[in-house]
Amino acid sequence: MNSADYRCGTIAIIGRPNVGKSTLLNHLVGEKISITSRKAQTTRHRITGIRTGADAQYIFVDTPGFQTKKPGALNRLMNRSITQALQDVDVILVVIEAGRISREDRQVFGLLPPGRQVVLALNKIDRLADKKSLLPLLAGLQAEREFAAIVPVSAKSGQQTPELLQALRALLPQQPAIYPAGEYTDRSERFLAAELVREKLFRQLGDELPYGASTTVEKFETEGKLRRIHVAIIVDKASHKSMVIGKGGEKLKLIGTDARRDMEKLFGGKVFLQIWVKVKHGWADDERTLKNLGFEP
Repeated sequence: MNSADYRCGTIAIIGRPNVGKSTLLNHLVGEKISITSRKAQTTRHRITGIRTGADAQYIFVDTPGFQTKKPGALNRLMNRSITQALQDVDVILVVIEAGRISREDRQVFGLLPPGRQVVLALNKIDRLADKKSLLPLLAGLQAEREFAAIVPVSAKSGQQTPELLQALRALLPQQPAIYPAGEYTDRSERFLAAELVREKLFRQLGDELPYGASTTVEKFETEGKLRRIHVAIIVDKASHKSMVIGKGGEKLKLIGTDARRDMEKLFGGKVFLQIWVKVKHGWADDERTLKNLGFEP
């Protein structure tokens, strides 16, 4: 990790919502540190994931999908997080869906700062029946702007991710590792616990749950290998609260069971998890509340 040819650097992962950035990050790091769901804008925070190998340390920064449609304080903060990340990293990894390029993808291209090394990942190639259909898209992208590399991948299956890592390594600066071997994120267990509850919330409710829901850890205690975690789900309306709880508390119970299972796997110990629901009107447009929920100013 200290050889003359060792490489280490930061890589921002950007793209429009729902292109698979978080799934790709989790696969590259080898741990579930960024939550995923079919609901657009699942990722709301910048999350660092670390992969340490024999010849390189990759420090990935997962960003929210750039939001162009919904106004409000929450989306302003998330978009600000993206533009800040682009200024701070060594390499930018742009993710789009293989087989098509949208107007929103091109808006993301417009955010790229000049002079920065950019790798393009064409994700979800496992969904393509005919891989040859990629050829016209590849030719068009290469003509549209200069990318250091274009790599078709599948974040879900891991197909071509070794090739993606090699393309990224070539662009990282030659320097020793920054993080110790074995570390996979700079986020705390407290943060990861809140995110896992939010993931299960979105997965259980799907499109039933409006965009205005978040989570916060109100108590996190460790007793040996046992963790006692108390999480509040924040919703915008009383009707949302009853939706999250479900008939006889069934939905909330399923959210808690699924979240606890993932926490125990990630943390490597037993978890006592208690969840309840709070109503806070207009939380997504209140910058003070957003700051208290951990959103960066």
